[in-house]
Amino acid sequence: KKFQKDFEPVISVDAKKKELVGKPLETYSIIVNLIGATKTKTGLNVKADIDENVYETGIKISKSDFEKINICKHEFHGDDWNYTIKPLN
Repeated sequence: KKFQKDFEPVISVDAKKKELVGKPLETYSIIVNLIGATKTKTGLNVKADIDENVYETGIKISKSDFEKINICKHEFHGDDWNYTIKPLN
């Protein structure tokens, strides 16, 4: 596509509205604003914000503690990123 440089992330929101088609995702603010502007005909309104906190990584938990988490995998990509964590009760 003419507007897209090699390997430049691009988002296409709505082909009918022609809004934000080909807008480069250059900053976190652009990405968060695009996510936050999401609305559907059925009434879903998305709110998004940037979390600039620094979180510790590499924390290990025991297998038994992990198995206590009520993880419900989704049918689509449930093994890698789509899942819901539900309360145990």
